[in-house]
Amino acid sequence: MSNAELRSGEKQNLRDWLRTETPTSRRHAKIASLYQGWLTLKANKLAMIGLFILVFLVLVAIFAPLLAPADPFEQDLANRLQPLWGEGHLLGTDSLGRDILSRLIYGARITLYIVTLVAMIAPIVGLFVGTVAGYAGGWIDTILMRITDIFLAFPRLVLALAFVAALGAGIENAVIAISLTAWPPYARIARAETLTIRGSDYISAVKLQGAGPLRIIVKHIWPLCMSSIIVRVTLDMAGIILAAAGLGFLGMGAQPPSPEWGAMISEGRKFLLDYWWVATVPGLAIFTVSLGFNLLGDGLRDVLDPKDAGDA
Repeated sequence: MSNAELRSGEKQNLRDWLRTETPTSRRHAKIASLYQGWLTLKANKLAMIGLFILVFLVLVAIFAPLLAPADPFEQDLANRLQPLWGEGHLLGTDSLGRDILSRLIYGARITLYIVTLVAMIAPIVGLFVGTVAGYAGGWIDTILMRITDIFLAFPRLVLALAFVAALGAGIENAVIAISLTAWPPYARIARAETLTIRGSDYISAVKLQGAGPLRIIVKHIWPLCMSSIIVRVTLDMAGIILAAAGLGFLGMGAQPPSPEWGAMISEGRKFLLDYWWVATVPGLAIFTVSLGFNLLGDGLRDVLDPKDAGDA
């Protein structure tokens, strides 16, 4: 038997092992489940487009110093407001002669920085509040959910502006403000999941083993809520990017000369009629990244929550 045939047989055996309906261990079952989820996601072409956009964004952010054709902070007033495809400036220059493509590339780092921090803060806060409210019930549930309702009653950007006005302008304060406005939907989802879980035989068995409320919430309820939370996080990223861009546009987010996409739009709006590309190019970047998160979120919903995907 040739080496090619041996390799083909090994691939076939691995594929059969991953797609088996009778896993031999817990680890085997997890790996097989992940593989089935990947196949489902891979079959969704729109989700793969979204994944490609986000992977491209991450690579651009990582290799920004290598990809940027110029220093994003270097000013050249002699070459200000250069057109698209200009000499040495593929996407033109802004009002201070800075290369728009370079600022766009470095702006990807700021976008990922904001998205990552908010995704680490808001879901955890919402998950904790929602599971405690759902598991404890009674007056604790009432108080926590009324607080959640108060936050949900305000438009996100307006509430974020209020927090930034109190904390002060800056990218770190913008992250805190967006996180404080983004957690309530996660709390609602976590509470709904907890209400369906807390009365199950599985939780009753854990209680009989002597587990306390905190251990039950963290070790047994949180893992069951994660699939819904992950889908919500992915779908919420577009709103987070738009909120960050809105704060930057209003001068309350990343401060000049930081190449934040919202701030770039704000700067370019003064020249929108004559030099439209100064504001349009970062706007297209925001649109593309938001679209990528939405497409990937829809695909992950099909993988992690197929019942809701079918209802939608």
